[in-house]
Amino acid sequence: MLRNTKTGYGRVAILFHWVMALMIAGMLAFGLYMTSLPSDDPELFTLYQLHKSIGFVVLALAALRLTWRLANPSPRLPDGMHPLERLGAHLGHIGLYALLFAMPLTGWLMASASPWGIPTIVFNVLPVPHLPVPEVLGTQAEAESFFKLLHAYGAYLLIALIFVHIAAAFKHHLIARDDTLKRMVSTAPARADN
Repeated sequence: MLRNTKTGYGRVAILFHWVMALMIAGMLAFGLYMTSLPSDDPELFTLYQLHKSIGFVVLALAALRLTWRLANPSPRLPDGMHPLERLGAHLGHIGLYALLFAMPLTGWLMASASPWGIPTIVFNVLPVPHLPVPEVLGTQAEAESFFKLLHAYGAYLLIALIFVHIAAAFKHHLIARDDTLKRMVSTAPARADN
């Protein structure tokens, strides 16, 4: 069962979910670790280059995941959900998708705005051009600071949304006792639609 149905997710959506969940959790922990290091740490340059490289993988996977999501039906929300819970579920997913794109893009813009002009070479193989940075943001250093701030606050917002997302999944599983969590670990609910 590769594709989604109205009752559950297919293997592709489940794989996207868990691969990206692990990558995002790793990138958030990695980013927090890097920013805790002193600025003269000799490993810092290598760590930032690796962080940028993985960020481009996340951006590519986010684009593929969104494409797959748009080409497949979304499983229905469980019956009996309060309208505010339904709204929260939709807004939460929109927020997560937005941040899947915003985090790598603000990182790319931060690197592009840097007055140091350090090239980005994904995994030391694929050169990536800098993005044009709007002049309205001031000097390169001011633009870099602006995108650095967006990237940092985006990370904290993403962490908060992830915790809410996990809490909601467990609420569905342990309190509401519906299939919401089951359908993200198994294709059985999706096959029930056939």
